[in-house]
Amino acid sequence: MRMLISFAALFLSVALLQLSSGGVGPLDALSGIALGFSTTQIGLLGSAHFVGFFIGCWWAPRLMGSVGHSRAFAAFTASGAIGLLAHMLIIDPYAWALMRIASGLCVAGCYTVIEAWLQAKVNNETRGRTMGVYRIADMGASLVAQLMIGVLEPASYVSYNLLALLCCAALLPMTLTKVSQPKTPSAPRLRPMLAVARSPLAAAGVIVAALSSASFRMVGPIYGQEVGLRPDQIAYFLAAFVLGGALAQYPIGWLADKFDRRWVLIGLSVAAVISCMVANVIGAGSTAAIMAGAVFFGLTTFPIYSVAAAHAHDFASDDERVELSAALMFFFALGAIASPLVSSTLINWYGPSALFIMIAAGHVALIFFGLFRMRARDTVSERTPYVYAPRTSFVIGRLSKGLRRKR
Repeated sequence: MRMLISFAALFLSVALLQLSSGGVGPLDALSGIALGFSTTQIGLLGSAHFVGFFIGCWWAPRLMGSVGHSRAFAAFTASGAIGLLAHMLIIDPYAWALMRIASGLCVAGCYTVIEAWLQAKVNNETRGRTMGVYRIADMGASLVAQLMIGVLEPASYVSYNLLALLCCAALLPMTLTKVSQPKTPSAPRLRPMLAVARSPLAAAGVIVAALSSASFRMVGPIYGQEVGLRPDQIAYFLAAFVLGGALAQYPIGWLADKFDRRWVLIGLSVAAVISCMVANVIGAGSTAAIMAGAVFFGLTTFPIYSVAAAHAHDFASDDERVELSAALMFFFALGAIASPLVSSTLINWYGPSALFIMIAAGHVALIFFGLFRMRARDTVSERTPYVYAPRTSFVIGRLSKGLRRKR
């Protein structure tokens, strides 16, 4: 308990940061619709966020080495606040894309600082409990952030100012804590092919996970508006996806530890294809049916990243785990950068149903690739425990390393 209390400042900063960053994506989509942006331009905003995210993952450890954890956190938070406040000063989608790069830089940088801090302070005895509370703070705030969209007016100074205030508020716990700053960790090397060498299926799985989650989170408001949802209903629609993902973690983790993880991945993708078909069938149905479809979609797609990561770590040695986590994040970032732009373009050409058709196509490809890989290689006799792996920063590999020890 004393250990968790000592991390209270970090967890509070995580919650405030997630409230701010989790709200800007759907707010940008709804604001873009109100301002007459094209669906492709709105998708570009989502892609720009992940460009900034990828830059931040790699710059953050180096900046921490130069100025320390607290100052680096302050710098990244400032970039996020500037990106939010500048939205209503320049009404242009391409200028907003630059602002979203700043927001993505803020998210990745701040999470890297927080996770590096946690990693330096925990040990193998306290790691599991710390990760559990961290997971609750992150996912709980993410759920609330989606619900905030129902009360934030699109294309409004007040809405963006409120998110900027939350972003700035995240500074207070981190900068005022009396807990001593840890030593700066070395940055992991980027070796993308390490993920392919250890598990081609895992690399493909995280790309499909990005295809699902990034498209839904960044372009989902466009889909909701196209099928007739009000802004407050779009908030519940996005929150239902996060809720479904949260509910899936324990049962899917149990299945991934008990059965061949490749079958679990294939089963999740089969269920994801079904959920996409259901979403398109009920797209013009009742609001309750649409919300239930979003929960089902979250249940089937949210855990794919964690299952794929656990499968990759089954074939890795202990000294490869941090760089393997970075490599998996690299492939996730590639998919997350491309998918919002592609999905929004498809919606523009073919209508809202194109979003779930594109996601379903990605999962069909993963099913066939998974079946092919099952013929190419046997599974391992000893496996690492399933660990929920949030897509936050490359440092998450260090924070989860002790939880991935071979049984």
